[in-house]
Amino acid sequence: MSTIETYREEFLTYLHKINTVKEPVNLYEPINYILNIGGKRLRPILTLLTCDIFGGNYTKALDAAVAVEVFHNFTLLHDDIMDSAPIRRGKQTVHTKWNVNTGILSGDAMMIMAYQSFESYEPELFKKLLKLFNQTSLEVCEGQQLDVDFENRTDVTIPEYLKMITNKTSVLVACAMKMGALIANSSDEDAEKIYKFGLFLGLAFQLQDDYLDTFGNVEDFGKQIGGDIMENKKTFLYLKTIELANSKDKKQLHNLYNTSTELQEKVTEVKDLFINYRVDRNIKNEIENYTQKAFDILTEIQLPIEKKQELIAFGNWLMKRKV
Repeated sequence: MSTIETYREEFLTYLHKINTVKEPVNLYEPINYILNIGGKRLRPILTLLTCDIFGGNYTKALDAAVAVEVFHNFTLLHDDIMDSAPIRRGKQTVHTKWNVNTGILSGDAMMIMAYQSFESYEPELFKKLLKLFNQTSLEVCEGQQLDVDFENRTDVTIPEYLKMITNKTSVLVACAMKMGALIANSSDEDAEKIYKFGLFLGLAFQLQDDYLDTFGNVEDFGKQIGGDIMENKKTFLYLKTIELANSKDKKQLHNLYNTSTELQEKVTEVKDLFINYRVDRNIKNEIENYTQKAFDILTEIQLPIEKKQELIAFGNWLMKRKV
């Protein structure tokens, strides 16, 4: 069993070999840029790790890992355009460094490149991987649309929000893991269970992302702090505060999300409301809850205990991002 750092290094070496700037430079240079400005490489590591855990040769999962990572970064590139975000991983976003049209076109090319990565697999496996990837890609788009829709709604519920982040974030984590299992030729039952493990782990990861967006710092988080509040995102923190707040504070929160208050002042006032109603503690409890649900799934998978421990170690490593 290799270490997380080994998987990361092998993946990055492989990615750098195939991710070269070609002509026209203005199409491929932004792709090279976003794929090389950092990130934990969570999804490709999970593809390689899962393949290894199920007894496969994880180097055979490198192309699938590339597909997942390129697709993930494509969604980030377009999300940043839609959100008018200035920072990604502590660096300028593609559309601010170049322009919006370049960002859209380079993102489109990345989506095609992700599909091309599956061409190395034999027909039967190719069909399984592509079916899973197609389903996941549509679900991610559905999640993004729900995210956009929620900005103009005042009646979003926590269950609706959890459905949105499941589609927007969790399904790609689950897909990455199931692809590793499929490449290792695991049983259909175990492939589906590892998918569920990924869903729960992805939910925990996204809820932690919501927490860090408000309570983290830009050096560790890699993005603008308070971005969700500035963009009027109905995150778990917001929705839980609406659920718990008295009528006066609920009205204040609604007003802050529907007025042109100076952005930094808005972030400060909203954050104070979050703290007053202790929703920072609520979300931490939810993060722990979904992490434990992921670990509980492992008891149903036919794997040696030491391999299950590798997945538990990965989950614990992932949840130790600075807060």
